[in-house]
Amino acid sequence: MATKQYGLIGYPLTHSFSKKYFTEKFEQEKIEDHVYDLYEIKNLSDFPELLRANPGLCGLNVTVPHKIGVMFYLDWVHPEAKEVDAVNCIRITSESPVAAAFSGEVGIKDHEFRLEGFNTDVYGFEMSLKPLLGPQHTQALVLGTGGASRAVKYVLNKLNIYTRFASRQNEADHIQYKDLTLEIISKYKLIINTTPLGMSPDTDKCPDIPYEALTSEHLLYDLIYNPAETLFLKKGKEQGATIKNGYEMLLLQAEKSWEIWNSREQNP
Repeated sequence: MATKQYGLIGYPLTHSFSKKYFTEKFEQEKIEDHVYDLYEIKNLSDFPELLRANPGLCGLNVTVPHKIGVMFYLDWVHPEAKEVDAVNCIRITSESPVAAAFSGEVGIKDHEFRLEGFNTDVYGFEMSLKPLLGPQHTQALVLGTGGASRAVKYVLNKLNIYTRFASRQNEADHIQYKDLTLEIISKYKLIINTTPLGMSPDTDKCPDIPYEALTSEHLLYDLIYNPAETLFLKKGKEQGATIKNGYEMLLLQAEKSWEIWNSREQNP
């Protein structure tokens, strides 16, 4: 039986939750002839060569900085991922030249496999957030406007939670960190950190907000999972706020990726 390959693409790949998670999953569940590797590619122009060099690839996770650019190479993108405008999971299936002819794709690509894009961050974030929401969480303040905030924004809109963004830049509809007042923090009972501030090894850093305005009605969610309790979360806990890190979100999105890779569902 040929080995089924899975992996993660991005740059740089200094550490990987996904590799550890799937390697342990294959061992614990006695899933044989499956491997999960890291494929560090700086330029996405090298992506087609990676696929040609690894014909056993069945699925890939995608991390920064390729979540947006990789969509150019895909044959199909899930509507949810299209709306988020980011893909972090790719399903790779074999496709015969005949099937490609019927789909009108002959001449567009030179491969006999099909690439389908999904966003599992949406599922992971939504499923880990929903159990913590209370009636007071009608408005959210999202710290950071980078790629990680895209799935967060999508989920909050889906849950009908009014959302404002805070960033260092002076942009329309965004609040600058320097303008965050006690009143603003009091108003937004759900605060989500999508920035890398506080991530190991820089654990002494945190977003610059007036933490003294936090109360027991606040929920602080940090997408960072290492360390388990960032300075952002520690400061929130000291004020009595409910806190949540990004570890469960990672577990959920990883399992969702596995489900997608093993699904026989045919997409248009």
